[in-house]
Order: sequence, then structure tokens, then C-alpha cells
Amino acid sequence: MRHLIIYTHPNENSLNHHLLNTVVETLQSHNEEIIVRDLYKIGFDPALSLNDMQGQRMGKVSDDIKTEQDHISWAEQITFIYPIWWTGLPAMMKGYIDRVFSYGFAYRYDQGIQKGLLKDKKAVIINTHGKSHEEYEKMGMDKALTLTSDHGIFIYSGLEIIRHLFFDKADKASPEDLEIWKDQIKNLYTEHVFNY
Repeated sequence: MRHLIIYTHPNENSLNHHLLNTVVETLQSHNEEIIVRDLYKIGFDPALSLNDMQGQRMGKVSDDIKTEQDHISWAEQITFIYPIWWTGLPAMMKGYIDRVFSYGFAYRYDQGIQKGLLKDKKAVIINTHGKSHEEYEKMGMDKALTLTSDHGIFIYSGLEIIRHLFFDKADKASPEDLEIWKDQIKNLYTEHVFNY
């Protein structure tokens, strides 16, 4: 299977980077085809410009966006790895969505009815956040994140979400927590991705 990993975190020693390595190692151990798009490493520009907006209306995108869209078109399964900052996507990932998931590529409207165009693709989302699951549930933030990202972006674009993992209290994670989370990721891919 062709796997695309879209990853963002500026720190190569971050928890997110450890999780990225776990996904890559798991996929490699099954001899899967992998492309990793580390948005900081490739110097992705997340700012949606007026040129981007005008081009999207005419069905044209810049070369950097075409490259990213080609990777998405190539992939059969996409993994998104990013931290939750200020209860949402980091600016780099949000900008990636703004620019790459453009009208005519990720979605369109047919006679006023929205249609996701990435229907043949499956997705896994891996997030870290600082608060506990209990705090997020109490605030309703768990449901809000599911609505705004899963439904508002990924399902809206036609992706089928296999699983969305949230790893909580990430800033206080112990080595034991990390091992548990790595095992959860490995099991997810073994049980739900490779046998899908």
C-alpha cells in the first residue's frame, strides 16, 4: 500500500517526532511504500495568498501546491501527525489544509451539493495535547476537535478515517507513556491498516 505521512512539528526531539518515527518504522517493517512530508523540513509556506485564492478559482495551483497534491493523489492511505495547539491545528498544518485541500482537488460543489473528492483514500490522525482526556471531555473539547477536524476537514474532503488517536498530557509524558503510545500505534497499523 502507498502511505503518505503529513507531519508538522518544529522540534526534531519532540514527542510528535518520536511518534512519526514509530509510524515510519512500523510501515517499513511491513515493506510498505512511504513518503513523509515534514512540513518544517521542506520549508512549506502555510500562508494562503491572494494568488492562491485567484488560482484556485481558475483551477490552477502553484508548483509547491501541485507537488503536495501529487503526493496525496499517489497515496492510498494518509497519516496526519501534529500537536494540538490552542485547541486546534498548528498554523503550519492549518495552512497546509488551506492551500493544498483546494476547491476542485479535495472537494467541489455539484448543483449546490458538496462532494468530497478524496473518497478512495483512508486516513489516520495522530495528535498530542497537553490537557488530560478528562479535562477535554469536561470542556466538550473532545467533541469540538472531532467536529472541526474529522468532520470539518477530513471527512468533508472524502477521506475515510480509520482512527483518530489523541495522546494526552503530552508535556508530562513519561518513558512508560511513550512506550504504551508506540505500542498503540503499532497495533493500530497491524490490526486496522494492513488488514483493511
